[in-house]
Amino acid sequence: MWNNRLYVYSAAALLLGFCFLLQVTRRKVSPALVTSDEDADVHVSGVKIFYGSQTGTAKGFASELSQEVQALGIPAEVIDMKDFDPDDRLADECVSKSVCVFLVATYTDGRPTQNAEWFCKWLEEASTDFRYGNSFLKGLRYAVFGLGNSVYVGHYNTVGTNVDKCLWMLSARRVLSRGEGDGNVVKSRHGSVQADFRAWKVRFLSRLRALARGEKKSCSGNCKSGASCKNRKKHGAPEEEEHGSELIESSSEEEESGWPDEKTSRSVVDVEDLGNIMNSVKKAKLILCSAVFSEIFTHQHVFPPSGYKLIGSHSGVKLCRWTKSMLRGRGGCYKHTFYGIESHRCMETTPSLACANKCVFCWRHHTNPVGTEWRWKMDPAEKILQDSLEKHQNMIRQFRGVPGVKPERYEEGLAAKHCALSLVGEPIMYPEINTFLRLLHSHRISSFLVTNAQFPEEIRNLVPVTQLYVSVDASTKDSLKKIDRPLFKDFWPRFLDCLRALGEKKQRTVYRLTLVKAWNVEELQAYAELIALGQPDFIEVKGVTYCGESSASSLTMANVPWHQEVVAFVQQLADMLPHYQIACEHEHSNCLLIAHRKFKVNGEWRTWIDYDRFQDLVQAHEDSGGQQTFSALDYTAKTPSWALFGSNEQGFDPADTRFQRRNKTKDISGC
Repeated sequence: MWNNRLYVYSAAALLLGFCFLLQVTRRKVSPALVTSDEDADVHVSGVKIFYGSQTGTAKGFASELSQEVQALGIPAEVIDMKDFDPDDRLADECVSKSVCVFLVATYTDGRPTQNAEWFCKWLEEASTDFRYGNSFLKGLRYAVFGLGNSVYVGHYNTVGTNVDKCLWMLSARRVLSRGEGDGNVVKSRHGSVQADFRAWKVRFLSRLRALARGEKKSCSGNCKSGASCKNRKKHGAPEEEEHGSELIESSSEEEESGWPDEKTSRSVVDVEDLGNIMNSVKKAKLILCSAVFSEIFTHQHVFPPSGYKLIGSHSGVKLCRWTKSMLRGRGGCYKHTFYGIESHRCMETTPSLACANKCVFCWRHHTNPVGTEWRWKMDPAEKILQDSLEKHQNMIRQFRGVPGVKPERYEEGLAAKHCALSLVGEPIMYPEINTFLRLLHSHRISSFLVTNAQFPEEIRNLVPVTQLYVSVDASTKDSLKKIDRPLFKDFWPRFLDCLRALGEKKQRTVYRLTLVKAWNVEELQAYAELIALGQPDFIEVKGVTYCGESSASSLTMANVPWHQEVVAFVQQLADMLPHYQIACEHEHSNCLLIAHRKFKVNGEWRTWIDYDRFQDLVQAHEDSGGQQTFSALDYTAKTPSWALFGSNEQGFDPADTRFQRRNKTKDISGC
């Protein structure tokens, strides 16, 4: 009997624990409920008022607010969002003791105004980019007022909502609930957008005075102090209005969280209520699963990872962060250093978002689908390329007028010259991959195709590629299974056959080794044997990129090797390869290049690519029906001195200026 009771008590405890975690998770995730930690330093050095305005209303509000802030004896600055570079300067506000106010209007179709486009785009991307981290703006204090019109039901005040949410996701601290001005006089809370702003402004100025005095904001009755609350006693507030000194703000004065009100919810859950809670959870899961599977099987879509623009039913395109970097003169990716691509003219795309592996270091946290065969409705290659180029160009256009963007690179970037296929999915799963490659080359766009070494026949059947990659993430059967987690049962024979198939290619071939500390860095001899099997032209060795926490991977920052550790590994590996030598280095990406000695001509490395020469050769190959062949040595170019291993620049192009983010101690940016 005791064992039965113990079982019941344990089950009840587990259920209670689950409910508690659910409540905690809800509070952690919802930006509508938590604003900040306790005010550690509430002095205000000034107020910076950012505006995004199309018709001048938000700009006028900014000027009005600035005057009233200055009347309080507090410095104020009005900033046009188009003149402010958030990547360079926003993090400075975390330690400046200022308060940032964002007055942002929602324009056509829920988009930001023209002068706020870049700021909002950067903020949205930074909030989901692991390279920034979720504490990037910790310490920044802010308030948001959005301008919109509720006539546009689907887009009402979306820009203000998104700015508020993204700042919160980066750990910025809300000092006042988001205000919403409604241009629809019928539904406006105070009769007009101007009246809505002035009502919010009164609350903001009151809050600002309290911050400047070093006071904490009183909450509305949720603190643990109850009747003994010192803050209420100090200010003599009515019991029903002020209850302590916890700083908690909802995201909007009008919206509800959808969860039980803290005033009425109980801190202890009755056992009788657990059944209802669990039934609700089960129901929610069933509804979600039903919707997802219905979408997949009805429309045969695969869903793009975060940041990708979906093309058709199975393809995607994304603007690489190195494209943005080179547009602004801040350096190119490792392929610029090793092979001479122009990163600002590189299009990152894939005709297949699906993959046959579930690698532990997947950049997309396995948000893309997996499979061992093609099972989706197939889009034509012409349509995929046309849409890819169009969407890529549209993403480049968003950088027009962005602070720091070089005009000449912006113009060049509108015409893609290179195509990376790809950093997600398995492009050779696409049945018309050869048609797609031919189309790229007909547009004189070079092709860098990456495969995960599970489709040997598809590799053999490929038409010439500018540079063909095989990911060699481990050198033994056990470690490959552990790291790549392949879906094929015969993954190891497939892997080895892919390396043999690569060795049969006449154009440039590359092994890409990703070092995962404590997982695969001790397998030097086994790597040397795999290199002898496929005899690639080049071997790229890079430290694994940490993509943030994920339930799909046990990888941590402890698995990211330092650059010096990658260099040591590469030096040891190169000593075991009689026909290879270290050629190049891109320290910024934690990456080195080992090249076959045949690319060292008269004592000079020629790892760079003559792209015009390649396009001429591949065109002649096509015109001859494949009879006129060419090799990797037919389209080489001299490697500049700054790109070579051992150079003072460590692979960073001296024509650009290197940019380091605030408080960055270990480079995990990847490539």
